[in-house]
Amino acid sequence: MDRQVSLTRTEMFSFVNPWIRYFLFFFSFLFWVFSLLIVAIGVYAKVQKATDAVRDTFFIDPAVFLIVVGVVMFFITFCGCIGALRENIRLLRIFSFSLTLVFLTQMVIAILGFFYSDQTRDALEKFVKKAIVHYRDDLDLQNLMDYIQKEFKCCGWNNYTDWSWNLYFNCTPSNPSTERCAVPFSCCTPLPGETVINTMCGFGVQTQNHLDTTKSIYPVGCADRAVIWIESHLLLVGALTLGLALPQIAGIVLSQILISEIQKEIRSVM
Repeated sequence: MDRQVSLTRTEMFSFVNPWIRYFLFFFSFLFWVFSLLIVAIGVYAKVQKATDAVRDTFFIDPAVFLIVVGVVMFFITFCGCIGALRENIRLLRIFSFSLTLVFLTQMVIAILGFFYSDQTRDALEKFVKKAIVHYRDDLDLQNLMDYIQKEFKCCGWNNYTDWSWNLYFNCTPSNPSTERCAVPFSCCTPLPGETVINTMCGFGVQTQNHLDTTKSIYPVGCADRAVIWIESHLLLVGALTLGLALPQIAGIVLSQILISEIQKEIRSVM
């Protein structure tokens, strides 16, 4: 135990603020439950997929990403919960150190991404290329690519011809696929009043020039669309960044305050 004293808490003055203690506990408990939910979703998605043989998608698998993030969150928030509840300095220090490490890692990634934008773009291009290559092999990647293309109104990474990277959509004459020279339906511009999605709307568009494709699909690549979206939603991006950073900073500050108060109380009874 961190405090080996014989006096009961009711017989002495406490330096530990109960509001800080219980707020940190419920704060950690909330994210602990959320981490369990993330892990459960990731495990369920991984078990339900029938593409475990596709090893090349492991490091870009959204299900694996959810599991890893959930496990890390579970460990950190568990230390925060128990540390605050039991006033355990060791666990609180682990909690504070882990949150600080995660926060600094995010900051370093953001700074490096800003100053090395070309390298970041190349890394993202490799990720998207692999997602396009395995579009039909991994249902999670398929749903992710469809969501990105629908939301950003784009097609491929550079443009719609990037879908030739995929075995099924490849536009070479020797490709026997019925989807040869096509693009996914998520590239298509929706028709007014359309209630049923036409999954064949992108068939044959890779054989068309850029001007003709604008009549049926979004020909612009997602790389350019993402930049445009960020530039036009700077306030939202800033709010999301702040919303991600504030809970981490709050957890670090509260845990350090609680550690300091516990140490004061230890010294007062020695």
